[in-house]
This record gives sequence, structure tokens and C-alpha cells, in this order.
Amino acid sequence: MEKREGTVQGGWNATAWRMWLASVVLAAALAAFCLPAAAQLSDPLQNIGVRPDLLKSVGVDQELNEAIPLNLAFRDEHGNPVELAQYFGSKPVILTLVYYDCPMLCTQVLNGLDRSLKLIPLELGKDYDVLTVSIDPTESPVLAEAKQALYTGIYGRPGAAEGWHFLTGGEPQIKQLADAVGFRYAYDPDSKQYAHASVIMVLTPEGKISRYFYGVTFPERDLRLGLEQASEGKIGPRVVDEILLFCYHYDPHTGKYGLVVSRVIQLAGGLTVLVGGLCLLFLFRGEHYSLPRSRA
Repeated sequence: MEKREGTVQGGWNATAWRMWLASVVLAAALAAFCLPAAAQLSDPLQNIGVRPDLLKSVGVDQELNEAIPLNLAFRDEHGNPVELAQYFGSKPVILTLVYYDCPMLCTQVLNGLDRSLKLIPLELGKDYDVLTVSIDPTESPVLAEAKQALYTGIYGRPGAAEGWHFLTGGEPQIKQLADAVGFRYAYDPDSKQYAHASVIMVLTPEGKISRYFYGVTFPERDLRLGLEQASEGKIGPRVVDEILLFCYHYDPHTGKYGLVVSRVIQLAGGLTVLVGGLCLLFLFRGEHYSLPRSRA
């Protein structure tokens, strides 16, 4: 009577067990790939190029060579009434529109700017100024003063407090300034937060827009050249790569910014399927080399 090795309880041999295990691995791999894709389709916030309604009015319209209204009145970090004209006339100015109570993106923009300013040889307050204006009309000079102390302290060079100013103001003045530089933002009353783009502008000493820099990191070489060109009254090229405006989305349900992760999900699903395929290959190769031999 012929007998085979490798049989197990219940009549399953090694081949059957390997086939069963392979099917489990493949099913798990397909589930890992398909489920995130289905979740992506069901969540419009994760679709690349698709914005929620709140963000449809958010963006940046480049207004190169246009002058900002220097007669606009604000309050400085000490609560003193000031006009924008006080910060122009002799040096180029980096303008940032943020809000001081922003949970994430504004902090990233200011942190990235501070890091780049520390790397360039030009001196803040001597060769150029920085003007940070809150887009939230409810924010106070007390908060602006705290932000100035924080970022000039991180910058760490003498005279920084005389060169980097944090302003607050009324909604009409904020809107006029934002419109002049093409900065479009939106307020979400549910989360009580603002949706906006990550961008800074370099202005000439006369208050004309010379250049835009997008994102949350600003290469020090480009920033230095932008400041040098602006100091000479030159207008930089129009920026055509605005991809970082779409890399960050604003979730009105949570009030937070985050990276669009659909590409990451797709990559992870693809890797899972690849690993599953390699497991199958390994199992079948092992089966080929370990087929049981029959004995009489």
C-alpha cells in the first residue's frame, strides 16, 4: 500500500496548508490596498486637487510691481498706532500675513522664515525689515508682543526687535492690505480659525511687491537674492510652481491643517501588495523544493 509523508490531522498535507496560507496573505494584501483607496474616495478632503468649499476662495494672486497702501493704520507690538509708511523708504521689507493664534501653519511659516534669516549674511533691522501682520482683527498687541519676543529671540542677533515688527489692526485695514498683495483667506465660524496659504512677500523700499515665496521653508540663497533685488527696486519673476498651496489642506471639521496623504496611502497599499506577492513566491518556491516523495 502506498503511503505519503507530510500528512497532518484532518487529511491536510503541507501543500494544502501552504495554499491556504498564501490565500490569506493575498486577501490581506488586497484588503490593505483597497480599503484605504475606498476611504480616500469617500473623504473629499483627501482627494488631490479637490478643495472643500471653504478653501475655494483661498489662494494667492501675484500682484508683482503693485504698491501696497502705505497709509493704512495698525497698532504695533506695543499697542502704539502706526502707519505702514513708517516701515518703508530705505530698506526692503519681508511681509508675512498670518494670525498669532494659528494652531499650525502660521507657526511653520514663521519658524521657516526665522531659520532662513539666521543663515543669510544680511542683518535684520539694518539691511532689511520684516513686517508680520495678523489677519485676525480680534488679536491684541499683547499677543503680538509675545510673538515678537519669541521670534527675535530665536533669531538671536542684536537689533532684531527694531527690525521685526508684529502688527494688529481692524478688519478693513487687514482686508485692504491682503487684497493689495493678492492674499485670499477665509474664516471658518465653526472652528473659529482661518484658512490661508503659506506664502511670504518681499517688497521694495517703496512698498512695491517684488517677489513671492511659497511654502514653509525658504532657501536662504533665494531669499538673500530676493532681498538684494528688492533693495534695488527690481521686480522678481512670477512664481509658477504653487504646489505647496495644495500640499496643505484645511479641515473645517477639525480646524487643523495637514498633509494630503492620498499618495502616501496609495504607496503604502502598493508596498503591501508587493510584500504579499513576494510571500507567495517564497511559499511556492518552498513547495517546489519540498514536495513529499512517495514510498512503496
